Amino acid sequence: MEQSQVEAMPPERIRYRLTHLQRLLSVLPAIPATAFQVLFWLDGGPSAPLFGSLVMWGVLWPVMLIISRPFGITLTPSAAIVHNLRRRTVPWLNVQAIQIESLFGSRTVVIYEAGGRRTRLRAPITGFLSWDRDFEEKFHTIGRWWLEHRGPDWAPVPPPGAQWGGSLASDGNPYAPPA
Repeated sequence: MEQSQVEAMPPERIRYRLTHLQRLLSVLPAIPATAFQVLFWLDGGPSAPLFGSLVMWGVLWPVMLIISRPFGITLTPSAAIVHNLRRRTVPWLNVQAIQIESLFGSRTVVIYEAGGRRTRLRAPITGFLSWDRDFEEKFHTIGRWWLEHRGPDWAPVPPPGAQWGGSLASDGNPYAPPA
């Protein structure tokens, strides 16, 4: 079978965000606290903690859900656009490595730049309570996108410290593969 022209064209942009479940999991720790405050109020306790909890559910958590919505990365032919609290554009020409790193039981994608800057992405991410079944596929897509779009002028840059006679031990080399 032949593919149509539309299906054969690669996408211009790919966007990865936190999954809906990952965004909702941020509000789960407040449920037991609120339930405890309701029970305490029903038992004759003061209503101020309950009022504070209701304000939290009515105002704070929706704001947190809205703020966390854009977290992630957008892949374009010229750069990776990292969406955190501030948006930052990382040209593919400056990227030296893309790796998975573990932090507090969660696995995240990290972009290493030529100047030594390390950018940990907020999405894609996977962990015990924030599972993303497509995490590996997203990581490989980001890596392939970088390899395909970094351009013919891309050249590996020695890691920071290597130019000045610094140690190249695996823990000091930001471009070393994970042990």
